Amino acid sequence: MTTPQNTHRWRFFRAGGFDQVRLDRAEDLLHLDQLDQKLWVALSCPIQGLEFDRRTLELIDTDQDGHIRAPELIAALHWTGALLKDKALLGAGAATLPLDAIDDSSEEGRQVLAAARRILQSLGKGEAASITPADTSDIAAIFAAARFNGDGIVTPANCQDEALAALVQDIMERIGSDTDRSGEPGVSQAQAERFLAEAKAWCEWQAAARQDGAVLPLGEATAAARDAVAAVRAKVEDYFTRCRLAAFDPRAGGLMNGAEDDLKALATRNLEAGDAAIAALPLARIEAGRPLPLEGGLNPAWSAAVATLACAAVTPLLGQRQALTEADWQALLARLQAHEDWLAARVETPVAELGLERLQAILAGNLPARLLALIAEDAAVAPEFEAISSADRLVHYVRDLALLANNFVSFRDFYTRRGKAMFQAGTLYLDGRSCELVIPVNDAAKHAALAGLSRICLVYCDCQRGGEKLSIAAAFTAGDSDQLLVGRNGVFYDRQGRDWNATISKIVDHPISIRQAFWSPYRKVARMIGEQFQKFAAAKAAAVEQQSASLVADGAKKVESAPAAPAAPAAAKPAPTPFDVGKFAGIFAALGLAVGAIGTAIASVVTGFLGLSWWQMPIAVAGLMLMVSGPSMLLAWFKLRSRTLGPLLDANGWAVNARARINIPFGTALTQLAKLPEGAERALTDPYADKRRVWPWALTFLVLLAVFAWVVLRGHV
Repeated sequence: MTTPQNTHRWRFFRAGGFDQVRLDRAEDLLHLDQLDQKLWVALSCPIQGLEFDRRTLELIDTDQDGHIRAPELIAALHWTGALLKDKALLGAGAATLPLDAIDDSSEEGRQVLAAARRILQSLGKGEAASITPADTSDIAAIFAAARFNGDGIVTPANCQDEALAALVQDIMERIGSDTDRSGEPGVSQAQAERFLAEAKAWCEWQAAARQDGAVLPLGEATAAARDAVAAVRAKVEDYFTRCRLAAFDPRAGGLMNGAEDDLKALATRNLEAGDAAIAALPLARIEAGRPLPLEGGLNPAWSAAVATLACAAVTPLLGQRQALTEADWQALLARLQAHEDWLAARVETPVAELGLERLQAILAGNLPARLLALIAEDAAVAPEFEAISSADRLVHYVRDLALLANNFVSFRDFYTRRGKAMFQAGTLYLDGRSCELVIPVNDAAKHAALAGLSRICLVYCDCQRGGEKLSIAAAFTAGDSDQLLVGRNGVFYDRQGRDWNATISKIVDHPISIRQAFWSPYRKVARMIGEQFQKFAAAKAAAVEQQSASLVADGAKKVESAPAAPAAPAAAKPAPTPFDVGKFAGIFAALGLAVGAIGTAIASVVTGFLGLSWWQMPIAVAGLMLMVSGPSMLLAWFKLRSRTLGPLLDANGWAVNARARINIPFGTALTQLAKLPEGAERALTDPYADKRRVWPWALTFLVLLAVFAWVVLRGHV
């Protein structure tokens, strides 16, 4: 795309890690075609899923493809600027358009001004000096109030009498309809002309049959005769061809009557006249020069069809016949050939459903001319009513184009936080946080495939309010993700202030903060140790339960197997297993070595730590913690620096043109953590707080004291 020569002085502001153009003034908007589109934040956005006036978006989307693109926005700005005397209204996003601000120096401007006044008059505001989008919100009602509205479509209600209204209804039912500006179905000139042309062609086709006597040799009964011939034509042709073969070679006579094996196969079956195997046999017995019998000696599968042929076609056209020779058959076909040619020229049209009498009545009267004149009369006022649409367009553009440009060419509202951007659907409250970067989605799995490249921690929620449902993706950019779990519930407030039940359905996990990354290794270790202890305890508990169950089962078996006789003297207890000194000595030795190794390692660490100066000790502790948490923090830092808004919006159909970053400070502002109100009183006494126990601290102190003493006694200090 060639960029026009830039004669405008642009102003930019820095936000999101890149330069964005300022569009505060009308002249900025009207020169937008001169701004290199490489500097635009977005080049395309869908009209679905935006918190923006839907009517305005539909007006800008001139090609009706469901997307707003740069050329459409530029065209809308130029058209609006050409119709305004006071162009500052465009830059200010004025919600009210003064009538004297409309430039009536051009023909279009005069028509728009007259249309605005007509709209106000229809609303009983003839003395008003300004017009608003609310005044033009019901354009359909304005069009419905007028008999003609300039769209060239006539509805039954526009017609002056019932006959004309009935014709319009017939056309809509047979040809189709278009929607009038009033919202009602009607008939356009193209539909009316098609109906009349097809009606005339069908009537002329019908008239041709009555003008040529050969077309209908039997009158209305010709169609029945033709159908009777068509039903057996292929089989009769087959019969006479076989007879000619028999005349050509006497050997073919027997063979043409069907194979003997086929007849034998039929003899073993239960037969019916309509059996397919019987129908495949010749129409009658094949002999050289033999005529086709019309009564006896026929194939049972075809006898009814041949009887219909004789009754409907042969007798009326050729006279009474007992048999049909090949010459008679050709004569019969010749008598019906004109009818066949006429049928081949048939005009196929749904208009024929009305019948010949109705169509002739329509064409013979003045209804066609009256209908076309009515359509032309409606189309004649098109400029006036196009101006009403233009007035509606103008008031919407004056109010909304500046706001759209600042959410499209730049993301001013999003990055300056003056208000919510049009892609922000509302606020999600969950896990003690409020998330402001929330966008609607249709398919969470499909959206996450691309949105995950944004490096933002995304939480997808299914929201429900009464019978309504929607899905959202919320960006968590502050706090941590420890308690973000699928199935957790929250509340979503949309831009209209309505609350929705929100349930987490999917999580795209990415680092949220440096603080989370710092504690992540320790939490993982603590979680791993806790899981191992739980597994160990569970295994021991299971072993005890299994041993107890085994002992109970063994005792029950002994009781069941004991004799009913008086109890005998108690049996001697089994001798205890002798104590294996060597085995336990080895175990104790191994434990001693392990404890010694651990003690030596601890002693080395403690010795080294105690050997430091007092000011070096905090540095050593900090260095140790940095060794543990440093890699995790460094990785999180790189990811947090690379967070970008682009993939999040691209997954919704946008074409984001800039590297719209969400750095750490800005991300922190997008997700608010719970905090007490300023000046609130806080009581620190918690009656249900965990009781403080001294013995764990005392035990820890004694262990450290013992290690220190052992180190001193060994001479390490």
